[in-house]
Amino acid sequence: MKKSIFYKVVTTFLSALLIVCSLLLLWRAYKLEVLPSKLFMMAIVIVSLITLILLVLMLGVAKRWYTRFLSCILVIACCFGMVMGNTYMARTDDFITKITQNSGNVKNTVNVLALEKSNIKDEKDLDGKKVGVLKSIDTRGTDTCINELKKNGISITTKKYTSLQNLIDALYHKKVDAIILNETYRKNVVEIDGYEAFDKEAKTVYQSVFYTEDVNEALAVSDVTTKPFTILISGNDSYGDLEDVSRSDVNLLVTINPSTQTVLMTSLPRDYYVPVMCDDGGCAQGSLDKLTHTGMHGVDTTRDTIEDLLGIDINYTVRVNFSSLENIVEAVRGVDVYVEEGLAVEHFYANEYLEGVEEGWNHLNGPRALAFARERHAYEDGDVQRVKNQQQVLNALINKIISSEALLNYNALLDAISGSFETNMSMEEIKSFIKFQLQTNPSWKFENFVLIGYGDRMMCAELGNAASVLVPDQRYIETAGKKIHAVLDGKSSKSVKEDFDKTDPRLPDYMDGVESVPEEKEETPQEQTQTQSEVQQQDLNTGYDNSYYDPNAMYTDPNQYVDPNQYVDPGQNVVPDAQTQPVMPETDVQQTLNTGQGT
Repeated sequence: MKKSIFYKVVTTFLSALLIVCSLLLLWRAYKLEVLPSKLFMMAIVIVSLITLILLVLMLGVAKRWYTRFLSCILVIACCFGMVMGNTYMARTDDFITKITQNSGNVKNTVNVLALEKSNIKDEKDLDGKKVGVLKSIDTRGTDTCINELKKNGISITTKKYTSLQNLIDALYHKKVDAIILNETYRKNVVEIDGYEAFDKEAKTVYQSVFYTEDVNEALAVSDVTTKPFTILISGNDSYGDLEDVSRSDVNLLVTINPSTQTVLMTSLPRDYYVPVMCDDGGCAQGSLDKLTHTGMHGVDTTRDTIEDLLGIDINYTVRVNFSSLENIVEAVRGVDVYVEEGLAVEHFYANEYLEGVEEGWNHLNGPRALAFARERHAYEDGDVQRVKNQQQVLNALINKIISSEALLNYNALLDAISGSFETNMSMEEIKSFIKFQLQTNPSWKFENFVLIGYGDRMMCAELGNAASVLVPDQRYIETAGKKIHAVLDGKSSKSVKEDFDKTDPRLPDYMDGVESVPEEKEETPQEQTQTQSEVQQQDLNTGYDNSYYDPNAMYTDPNQYVDPNQYVDPGQNVVPDAQTQPVMPETDVQQTLNTGQGT
């Protein structure tokens, strides 16, 4: 009798638990809105039948103690499975909400830096000191930092410099006691010859953090399951979360036509020399610079710049960073890429501690996939081959994520993407596209195109001085725009032919009057050397100031370039002799790149 009462209590509790778990699972599936109607109705039928069968088995069929025990175990196992399913769907819903509901603000970090051996330890030591600032670059961040110091009772004297290199030179040559520099420019400093150890040799004595509004609004289509659209995938060259702005290391356009089930991936090299577009006043509108530097003003600036360059509309943006790629690849247990003949790499320059890739198929984990996607120095085609590698990695990732294998690592995949992935697509649009994928299971056709150019040395507005760039070939710009419009119109990108001589590039119209900047000549060593103090005293006696020259003069008259190592009186112009200063592009960028055909 007691056993019968105990069993009734247990079965009553388990029956109620099973029914509640079943209803919660179906409610969560309905709320998630990713299951097509037929699949949802099928889910209702399956869950209802399982629940009914278990209830009948536990309450009616099971008579002996072991059958009753087995039926209870089955009910408990079923409840546990439904709870796990409910948890997965809840996490998916939270994830979609998180990546689509951004704060709308971008974090900006501005540092006051002094040399590591300096006596300046904190902000109090800055009082009365001379601080170097950039004259026309990131003036908003500089002004914010100076105003904060004033509020804290710190009075400084500022000395303005027109280029990043001259600002750093002034710090190292002790012409200023400290400098004000936005954190996003730190990576540009370590790429300057002679300052590779800047991170170790300079210390932060004060830090200012402020937020600016993110104006990255989507150009939404009416229905992502039937209308074609283009997404910009912008990859920041940073780790961690995406709160801080950073250079755009990856610039990949993904044009999707659901009706024709076609996906076109169009890659632009990070060093592409382009007119920068930003309507918010954050940069010099129309100035020429590397595409990667647009990321320092936000993904909206990168988007506007690419739209203007190619003559297209970008509907949505996706931001990722180094952490995103490593974590996602690890979550899907690696990706497989194919390395063509002649492109094997023994060790990556991007990460010399990692094993490279060999010809044929290679299985890459997270760190190696990132190094493969970033590598350029090992290839003759440099930046062009790098963007091809990036397309390979993305293609392999997509195939892994949409495969059934990804379900086995679903939790790890969500953890990998969370915090280092954001988009301006709406939650409803993402859910609709997932539902479309589940319902139709389309056979996507992937097509590729890479824009190319030739290596040169040009003035970069964001740096205030010359740097290695990749000058676009106008024919590739026009072809890229035509291919994207072809896919949007329901055609294949292969319908746009590339019947031009790839060894004879045509410069874009905006390059008219823009000439290469010669590299500075190395001074002939003198027989008698001077000490650092003697050099500084000589500078004081002659009035030498290497900060004065106009970085924008070359855009109107290439002959107005002034050697920053030559003293210039503000009332005079010094014109270098073009015959004695030949154009010498940096060696790490190729003069002519003859690859990058669409496939």
